[in-house]
Amino acid sequence: MTVCLSAGEAKNIPPYPGPNKMRDCYCTVNLDQEEVFRTKTIEKSLCPFYGEDFYCEIPRSFRHLSFYIFDRDVFRRDSSIGKVAVKKEDLQKYHGKDHWFPLQSVCADSEVQGKVHLELRLSEVITDSGGVCHKLATRVLECQDLPIVNGQCDPYAAVSLLGPSRSEAKKTKVKRKTNNPQFDEVFFFEVTKPLSYTKRQFDVEEDDVDKLALKVDLWNASNLKFGDEFLGEVRVQLKVLGQSGVHDAWYFLQPRDNGHKSVKADELGSLRLNIVYTEDHVFPTEHYNPLRDLLLHSAHVEVSEVKAKPVSASAAHILGEACREKQEAAVPLVRLFLHYGKIVPFLSAIAHAEINRTQDPNTIFRGNSLTSKCIDETMKLAGMHYLRVTLKLIIDEICADHKPCEIDPVKLKESENLDTNRENLRQYVDRIFNAITSSGVSCPTVMCDIFFSLRESAASRFQVDPDVRYTAVSSFIFLRFFAPAILSPSLFHLRPHHPDPCTSRTLTLISKTIQTLGSLAKSKSANFKESYMAAFYDYFNEQKYADAVKNFLDLISSSARWDQKSIETPIMLKEGSVKLIIKRFDAKGSGRFMIKRAQGRNRFGLKNFKKRWFRLTNHEFTYHKTKGEGALCSIPIENILAVERLEEESFKMKNMFQVIQPERALYIQANNCVEARDWIDILTKVSQCNRKRLSTYHPSAYLNGHWLCCKLSADAAPGCTPCTGGLPANIQLDVDGDRETERIYSLYSTYMSKLVKMQEACGSKSVYDGPEQEEYSTFVIDDPQETYKTLRLVISAVQTLEQQHMQYKRDKFRKTKYGSQEHPIGDQSFQCYIRQQSESSTYSI
Repeated sequence: MTVCLSAGEAKNIPPYPGPNKMRDCYCTVNLDQEEVFRTKTIEKSLCPFYGEDFYCEIPRSFRHLSFYIFDRDVFRRDSSIGKVAVKKEDLQKYHGKDHWFPLQSVCADSEVQGKVHLELRLSEVITDSGGVCHKLATRVLECQDLPIVNGQCDPYAAVSLLGPSRSEAKKTKVKRKTNNPQFDEVFFFEVTKPLSYTKRQFDVEEDDVDKLALKVDLWNASNLKFGDEFLGEVRVQLKVLGQSGVHDAWYFLQPRDNGHKSVKADELGSLRLNIVYTEDHVFPTEHYNPLRDLLLHSAHVEVSEVKAKPVSASAAHILGEACREKQEAAVPLVRLFLHYGKIVPFLSAIAHAEINRTQDPNTIFRGNSLTSKCIDETMKLAGMHYLRVTLKLIIDEICADHKPCEIDPVKLKESENLDTNRENLRQYVDRIFNAITSSGVSCPTVMCDIFFSLRESAASRFQVDPDVRYTAVSSFIFLRFFAPAILSPSLFHLRPHHPDPCTSRTLTLISKTIQTLGSLAKSKSANFKESYMAAFYDYFNEQKYADAVKNFLDLISSSARWDQKSIETPIMLKEGSVKLIIKRFDAKGSGRFMIKRAQGRNRFGLKNFKKRWFRLTNHEFTYHKTKGEGALCSIPIENILAVERLEEESFKMKNMFQVIQPERALYIQANNCVEARDWIDILTKVSQCNRKRLSTYHPSAYLNGHWLCCKLSADAAPGCTPCTGGLPANIQLDVDGDRETERIYSLYSTYMSKLVKMQEACGSKSVYDGPEQEEYSTFVIDDPQETYKTLRLVISAVQTLEQQHMQYKRDKFRKTKYGSQEHPIGDQSFQCYIRQQSESSTYSI
């Protein structure tokens, strides 16, 4: 289950009682009573605007999705103003729509969650006088998912029998520090008066039983003077015992009957929400094989001018054509292709097709096409860590400093100076620009491979435009990645909340400038509608900025090249002084260390490490005796087979790493752990696409006739540990491929009428070449016959899955017991499901 929420704004909050009527309000999102998200606090407002989005995977079952508005109090506990509680079964009513919800009052007696397991047994008992009475044995077994109140939960149960002249109540022991208590206690209640031994039937007494009810209250044992806190109650009518006299079931806890005070509509104000709720049932993986294979085959389309099945005839592209919003298709497609390692060929294919349909190089990827949405989604998933490393520190500083940066003379405050503000803004832009253009080696591999493909396709399509290879890449990395993240850092997880209005304005001005710097437009001033922005941009109208952008774009769009020297100008990536030792392999595979060794010293003493100046470009890795001198050794990037850490035991020295080549290895000691990590990252980055890259390595050195790590004696023995550098950089993605395929199935099923219409369009386009096909002009169909074949396979796979879903629901309907742990009594969503299945079964009969 997933939920995506947009907490927009509240209005008409009741004023604070007192001279200062304004409130400082924030909103929380709760699964039942468990808070899972909190907005920023909006100060001094009765109509606070939040504008915050929250996305989460829901890890447990719940009954209500609740939203609370709190008034912040710095001296006392924050007070709740009102709440919106949407039942789980009602979430689909509001799916994907903005809706104003009236706030309801918050009462402790109505705030409940959790469930309790009860066992009831009615038994005949023979008294000492020989009479017969009926006693009820109530066993309170356990509770689950009770709320944690003020950071603790010490629950106990109070059990009583309700009815005429009944008032007895019995309590379980308190279970400390748990919201899943195991009680397993039995209580006995006298239900009927003793009868003569000869009269064994209930007769009149049965009516008495029907009038009785068992009440179980759950309480949190509190040490506060206000007393114990109510957690919920259950009332069980004894008529459920029936003829068997036995009842065993789980119950959802309920609020008290008088626990909720009704208020007039809008008396407490209202809250605007947009809720997108998705609940998936995922089958075992073999059910999805036909549809998944069709989708993954979309990545195998050849990108060439020869006759081949076009990508527009693929299952993934067809999904994009069918969906109302391209984003609907992009999210599960990208996650599926990333999961199976096929995102680069898929995006290369659809991007190549879109570029070939583009007539003007200035309009490449400017629309919301499937290609642009998929690349956007890929950058969000693969580039989140990269974005954080590059921008977060500076964004945090901007938000903390609150330096005035307004450069619009109309909006300038009386206390502000225009020249000072311009200088503040210029410094921020310079810092962010330098952070971005020097971050190329940190760009995740998968993004670089995609950019390389975009660059090649654009340059091939528009050969007369020398800048198109840059603009095709900058339209994503600057316009759709860095600039939006600067503008709205909270949406990219760089900040927990939206910035205040003043900081937001500063970020807007920075984002505009960075976007223009990255666009490489020929007329920069023409990009700005505002004259003050055009004047401010004169600070950056220097060739060094354009050169820095081009060098950055060259680097991030070249990792897929086997020959790094295909980039015209060498780019200096890193340099610095470190200590070096070299291990060389001779023709027989035995290794010896080529070092200049001081007489009388241990073979691997500190003197054997020579301090050298290292320099890395995108062409070569060199080291020099001192900075500025000629290179003592030059290593082409394509000769680097692996870059890995070296275990400390090798030389009893910290911060060491190794650069492995075909005939030798360099053992290098950095000055500190941060520098070592930087060197490993950057060297791995520039060499990770080399053809002969190793898959395994030795994490320790070869000393005294054996490898210290695996103890093998052969110097040329294959590595004993998998290399780490071959993995996609900075991607930590937890994706369930079956779940993404299930979501794609749901989209196909939703838009089945469009798939059928597309089939008709394929037939029309195959037969006619005139006005008859105008009604189908919304679909991109390059090859009607191939598209028709794919559609037939997709529709067949979707229909098969649809039948399996229907069968699953029928089986679940037959097997599920109301009152089980999974579906306790009081589960309204399950009752709704039962009602739907009953109606469906009746209709089918």
